[in-house]
Amino acid sequence: MGILRLQTPAAGKAIVSDRDFESEYNNSLRVPEFPDIAQRWQAASDAARRRTHAGALDQAYGEGERERYDLFAAAEPGAPLVVYLHGGYWQSGDRTLYGWVGAALSAAGCSVAIPSYPLCPAVSVLEIVAAVRRCLSALWRATGARPVLVGHSAGGQLVAAMLATDWAAVGGVPDDLVHAGVAISGVFELEPLVETSINDALGLDAATARAASPRWWRPPSGGRVIAAVGARESREFRRQSRELTGAWTAAGVDSRYLEVPNANHFTVIEELAIPGSALQSAVLELANQP
Repeated sequence: MGILRLQTPAAGKAIVSDRDFESEYNNSLRVPEFPDIAQRWQAASDAARRRTHAGALDQAYGEGERERYDLFAAAEPGAPLVVYLHGGYWQSGDRTLYGWVGAALSAAGCSVAIPSYPLCPAVSVLEIVAAVRRCLSALWRATGARPVLVGHSAGGQLVAAMLATDWAAVGGVPDDLVHAGVAISGVFELEPLVETSINDALGLDAATARAASPRWWRPPSGGRVIAAVGARESREFRRQSRELTGAWTAAGVDSRYLEVPNANHFTVIEELAIPGSALQSAVLELANQP
């Protein structure tokens, strides 16, 4: 646990709510049209990956079969690096569904790496966190670039976890390897998931859920985070993003809450592909900062 910046919450603090966490967090039920959305993403991703040089796809960053990434290079050399971390509640999803994100952001002037990572129940959430650290370390060795992170849902949790990592304890990378990120529809407190069906694969109890919750880790000094969420998402998803930015702002982190109009938990990330949208603009702002 030495590479986490741990923060002790107020004594006795616990989440108390009369909300139905199953309905608040089960987005497959809340957005029944998701299979159609995913089909649209897959078609766009397949087209983007066909246009990408084969040597840039399926690059290994570790020994596991899912420890691989695709790289969508910008046209200009020396372009900033964005790493996109997919969602799926740490138990589903794959980089091959999100090539369209790489194509859109590379067209906007960023090189984009999209990794897969091992999934629950084969590994724990904290083991996924460790795998993403390995990916970012490998990308540093390959590119020499400090990445801006963008992640959705479970990927949003991973963005916050990477920002709150003590990279000096990781070794072989700059102490400030990760300095900025956009966490979209993130789950930063995992405790509400314990009593839901989502936890069937995660296997969390109260202690492991809290340990995997970057909301309770010590925020990064000098970092920047934008927590974005769709306006049509559940109260809990909006609360999670608001409370992360509130807590990290109070701790001195440059934090901002961004609510995307008319977007649900899935359509919110399609804003990444719209030039001039608030979400794409936020990513480009962080990627192009000094």
